[in-house]
Amino acid sequence: MFFNVSGGAYSLEELVTSTGAGLAILILAVVPIVWSVPEVLIVGELASAVPEEGGYYRWVLRAFGKFWAFQNGWWTWLYSLVDMAIYPVLLNTYLAYFVPDLSRSVKWAIALAMIWGATLLNLRGVARVGRASMAAGIFVLAAFALLAIGAIPHAFHAPWQPMLAPGKHVVSSLGVGLSIALWNYVGWDNASTVEGEIADPSRNYPRALWRALPLVVAAYLIPLIAALAATRFSDWHDGGWPDIARIAIGGDAGRIVAMLVAVGGIVSALALFNALLMSYSRIPFAMAMDGLMPRSITRLNSHDVPRNAVLVSAVCYSIFALAPFGELVVADVVLYSLALFVEFAALIQFRRRMPELRGDFRIPVGTAGVVMLASLPVAVLMVVIALGVRDGTYSLPALIGSLVGVLMGPVLYLSIKRRFV
Repeated sequence: MFFNVSGGAYSLEELVTSTGAGLAILILAVVPIVWSVPEVLIVGELASAVPEEGGYYRWVLRAFGKFWAFQNGWWTWLYSLVDMAIYPVLLNTYLAYFVPDLSRSVKWAIALAMIWGATLLNLRGVARVGRASMAAGIFVLAAFALLAIGAIPHAFHAPWQPMLAPGKHVVSSLGVGLSIALWNYVGWDNASTVEGEIADPSRNYPRALWRALPLVVAAYLIPLIAALAATRFSDWHDGGWPDIARIAIGGDAGRIVAMLVAVGGIVSALALFNALLMSYSRIPFAMAMDGLMPRSITRLNSHDVPRNAVLVSAVCYSIFALAPFGELVVADVVLYSLALFVEFAALIQFRRRMPELRGDFRIPVGTAGVVMLASLPVAVLMVVIALGVRDGTYSLPALIGSLVGVLMGPVLYLSIKRRFV
């Protein structure tokens, strides 16, 4: 669950430099309340009530039928192409701490090695992916724990200074900051796609959500606050966590922790890609089971892994491996949110039309309460898009590209329905 959402404090350097120290801390503390808590509650009830392979695609299928289920799956596939292209970029960013000035062709070769290494591990089964995620999570959290412990004795000012980055406006900084923070807090429904491979998913998925949420928030705020208090704002730059660790701690200890944090960045990128490849590949598999994609995608290997779904996913992600990071985050947040809001609508539909459908966890409010919960993330996204368009963060080409992708969904559905259904 941790690597389906977070992966540690990596990428928060961009949040700090784009907004300011104080605003970054404030955004990271508020967004979980207005975005993650409602999502975790709603996803928890859905995952508990419909604990099936395919996760959120199955929820929408049962609530609204094949058309909207296909749209949800298509939007998921689009944002997975965007999302998965980010992690090779992050890996190369932290690898540059040890080997700077890598050529574009070498970076792409490294990205391909990462993608196909994760593919081979995924083909060995979900248990292998889970064990690799556990080991990676321990390493990443330990590296940032050492950074925080080492930085605290060297704190020399309040971590929220400056509240706003020099030369920045509050409105524009808020738009950029919220976009980055949302990307760091999305994905609580991702692991639902492998619910058919989880023991007692109706009980265990909601439990995993509530354990992972405070862990993710702590993994962001603790090292960030400690490092900000022990460094100057000018020390912060994109991909700069190793340098920040070295400056905040100082001496030989600082250099050692800096290397551990840099290695952790590489490990985190690998683990994120590995875990998300497992999650995203189950969507085309589930769609193929329902006749919405070629039947060949449903083939399993000896480890009960949908082999062809994993391989097709890996090929697509290889093509997108070197897309620009900034534009990717914008499209990722927009496309993910669209798919998520249809899932929210599915729970409202279940509450209205199938009140008997329930699992081990149910939000202790009525349907009106669920609607109010769902409205919080919707309002947040509308604010983020409005701020982004006003400031130019959400550029018109990026939004048009996302819209074109969404509009392709109904056309593809009609074409596929005639061919496979």
